[in-house]
Amino acid sequence: MTHCILIGAPVDQGQRRPGCLMGPAAYRVAGLARTLSDLGHTVEDRGDVAPTTPRELTCANPAVHHLPEVVAWTEALSAVAATAMSDGLPIFMGGDHSLSLGTVAGVASHAMAAGRPLFVLWLDAHSDFHTVETTSSGNLHGTPMAYAAGRMGFDPFPPFPAPVPGENICLFGIRSVDPAEHAMLEATEITVSDMRVLDEQGIAAPLRAFLDRVQAENGLLHVSLDVDFLDPSVAPAVGTTVPGGTTFREAHLVCELLHESGLVTSLDLVELNPFLDDRGKTARLMVDLVGSMMGRKVFDRPTRSF
Repeated sequence: MTHCILIGAPVDQGQRRPGCLMGPAAYRVAGLARTLSDLGHTVEDRGDVAPTTPRELTCANPAVHHLPEVVAWTEALSAVAATAMSDGLPIFMGGDHSLSLGTVAGVASHAMAAGRPLFVLWLDAHSDFHTVETTSSGNLHGTPMAYAAGRMGFDPFPPFPAPVPGENICLFGIRSVDPAEHAMLEATEITVSDMRVLDEQGIAAPLRAFLDRVQAENGLLHVSLDVDFLDPSVAPAVGTTVPGGTTFREAHLVCELLHESGLVTSLDLVELNPFLDDRGKTARLMVDLVGSMMGRKVFDRPTRSF
């Protein structure tokens, strides 16, 4: 069994729709700790991270907002993630996706110290491949994958400790990529399993191909699960809904395959906005997906009366 470390990251400044800061509390109320303990895992809740003190920072892009605050969160989460990796499997409860600027950096620091390659599986509707310089929305939750890949244009941020090679990254389930991001992705070795690929090949084959590479290289695997990976019909509590996402069963299959691989070493849960939820529907679904990722089988799934 696994020692799971719950870490709250109530980050709300990476986008403009307030509410993600309530995400960590929603995961706790939805029973994340109990779900894990019922599966036989040990659970340690380390509470919510607090950002470092924001400093006066500027950048050349006038669209960017809350830059000092997001950098402060990045610094704090990077340090917390690097420490937690030595103690178990950290589960970062967000919070908008800008939290991954810090979590992936901390995990990368640990991987470098351990002498093992880091792989990243990005379960998301978006590629998040903008930089501070290129984002037109100014929303920094759309930049963490570019930061992790070592792209230029992040001068206000701490240098990324060990950029993740493109061949070690898989964008899975994406379906909303703007032309600038598309052009930048075309110049990389990143694996893009977008919804067209999944429609044609199914969920299992592309995912297993990526996981086989992780296993072959004895890699650490960081999974970043965005609520908008799911179709908004089953997961409405997100400020960036994109139609055509994964179904309930497709998402569970992804998580079941991840469990069977035994490769996941850290996990982000991002973009849950409880203010937009329907009686906790999305929060409960995300907790159920973590249950599948940590070993719950189809026959173990309880029948709910609500």
